[in-house]
Amino acid sequence: MNTAIILAGGVGSRMGVDRPKQFLMVQDKPIISYCFDIFQKHGKIDNIVVVVSEQWQGFVEEYAAKYGVDKIRGYAPAGKTRQHSIYNGLKCIAENAADTDIVIVHDAARPLVSDQIIDDCIQGATDYDGAMPVITVKDTVYQSADGSKIDRLLKRSELFAGQAPESFKFKKYYQIHNEVTDEEIGATAGSSEIAYRHGMEIRMVKGSERNLKITTIEDLETFETILKGDL
Repeated sequence: MNTAIILAGGVGSRMGVDRPKQFLMVQDKPIISYCFDIFQKHGKIDNIVVVVSEQWQGFVEEYAAKYGVDKIRGYAPAGKTRQHSIYNGLKCIAENAADTDIVIVHDAARPLVSDQIIDDCIQGATDYDGAMPVITVKDTVYQSADGSKIDRLLKRSELFAGQAPESFKFKKYYQIHNEVTDEEIGATAGSSEIAYRHGMEIRMVKGSERNLKITTIEDLETFETILKGDL
C-alpha cells in the first residue's frame, strides 16, 4: 500500500497574501487541487492523507469533493513545524499500515510534480529505505558562518538540492519519529534529514526544475505561466 501525505498546514508568510499559498486560486482552482489531481490519477497511489489546519479543512474537503478526489482517507492536524505535521500524518495512517507499506510525503505547494518522479520515489523506497528527488546545483556555493565573509568553498559537483515528494518505508520512518525527542523533530528541516540521521538508506532520484515549490510571488507567476503554456 502506498499512501501520500499531502502537507497543507503551512501559513505561507513569505508570500505576503491573505491566505496560505496552497489555497490561492489560480485559474479558478486552488493550488492544492492541482496537487490532488496528480496523486488522484496516479495508479500507484492507493490513499491520501491531508495535513491541514482546522481552519482550512472545510475548504479542502469542498474542493476535493468538487474535483472527485476520492482517495483521501483522513485528515491530520497541522503541527508546530513541518516535521511535526509529517508526524501527525504518520500517526493518522499507522493503525492500518502494513510493514511493507510506503509513505510518500509531498507539499501541497508543489503542484507540478510528474508521474515519473512519483514512480521513481516509490521504486526507490521499495529497493532502499527511501528516496528523494534532487536537482544539481548550478551556482557556485559558499559557506559562511557569519554571513559576511567566505569561510569555505563547497564542491558544486557534490551538491544537490532536494525536492519533494520524499518516500520511505513506513514502519522504519514512523519508528524513528516515535523514538526521537520532540526537539529533534522540531529541528528537522527536510523529510529525509531525520531518516538519514538515523540510519535509513535514502536513494537520490532525478528531480526537475519544473517541480517548483511555490514560495514567492515570482514562483506563483512562473506556475501561472506554465499553466498558460508559455513556458
